[in-house]
Amino acid sequence: MDFAFDARTEELRAQLLTFMDEHVLPAEATAQEQRAALDSPWQTPPVVEELKAEARRQGLWNLFLPDAELGAGLTNLQYAPLAEITGHSPQLAPTALNCAAPDTGNMEVLAQFGSAAQRTEWLAPLLAGEIRSAFAMTEPDVASSDATNIETRIEKATDGSGDYVINGRKWYISGAMHPDCRIFIVMGKTDPDGADIRRQQSMVLVPRNTPGLTVKRAMQVYGYEDHYHGGHAEMVFENVRVPAAHLIGEEGGGFAIAQARLGPGRIHHCMRLIGMAERAIELMCRRAVSREAFGKPLAGQGVVQEWIADARVAVEQLRLLVLKTAWLMDTVGNKGAHTEIQAIKIATPRTVVDILDKAVQLHGAGGVSQDFPLAELWAGARTLRLADGPDEVHQRSLARRELKRYR
Repeated sequence: MDFAFDARTEELRAQLLTFMDEHVLPAEATAQEQRAALDSPWQTPPVVEELKAEARRQGLWNLFLPDAELGAGLTNLQYAPLAEITGHSPQLAPTALNCAAPDTGNMEVLAQFGSAAQRTEWLAPLLAGEIRSAFAMTEPDVASSDATNIETRIEKATDGSGDYVINGRKWYISGAMHPDCRIFIVMGKTDPDGADIRRQQSMVLVPRNTPGLTVKRAMQVYGYEDHYHGGHAEMVFENVRVPAAHLIGEEGGGFAIAQARLGPGRIHHCMRLIGMAERAIELMCRRAVSREAFGKPLAGQGVVQEWIADARVAVEQLRLLVLKTAWLMDTVGNKGAHTEIQAIKIATPRTVVDILDKAVQLHGAGGVSQDFPLAELWAGARTLRLADGPDEVHQRSLARRELKRYR
């Protein structure tokens, strides 16, 4: 077994680490100060645009896309350690590299399933970082962990025009609060009575300025407004009308498109989570050697040593599993890696939340304050136990696959 990264990955890792040290990490405090002075929490601090320009100048742009004509042409295995590095500063780094959710998943959908016209109108400006986007699937009135529950209706207009009319309510729609969000990918039912519950759904493109689309309010995450990913919103669609050409793929293909979108999204989240854990370990170690309690450094306390050692072991285990998953996605496809994708989605957020919790504990009151990134990192990691399917859904599916061999 060869655990070494190839030459291109090593080159990009070195380049990205330098970019993080010289540009991203120093910009964290600047971004916080600039945001406090802005009129709206959803406005982009000027330093973010500066980071984007520098990243693009260095060629650190659209690294997530395996299509060499659209992105960097990296495999999942090559991208994994790069995404991990961006996890050291998830508030800034993914956006700086145009590798932030939900835009990444939306770009993948348009690249794989979009028509030529859709790619020209929406994918091109997304790839250029000129606009942002949102993915509207989750709903407040149903258990959205089962996507077949979606109640939003996408129906043909009765006037014979071929247009689609959308009615429904969505929430926690990531990216929707960003002032540059110009397009929504909306999932709803075109055939609610269809015999196959996985062929009832479709996806359509809805421009932000479409009449009947209302962003009602921003949704917080543990009290935080996730402004770096464009915020999360509750939205209402009231007789929202779009042309038939805004359908993505075919009618009834929405569920399959969602599954194709969420597979890479799950591994991207897990990659960045490992970077968040590494940031937590670094902060724990720095704190432990610089603070004293009861007459000796915190680093000399046995419980602190246990926390740090256990965190290192856990991160190394998770990284190997994520890299194996990335390799399988490259070699046998997402379906062939289904078990491993579910395994990392179960294990990574849960473990990283625990590591971050220990880091918060070690920092005392500072750990829950705005003076360290730990509280916001914890909130983000904890949310990922729900996003892209809660733990229990993946556990249920994974257990069924294991049990099937014995029945």
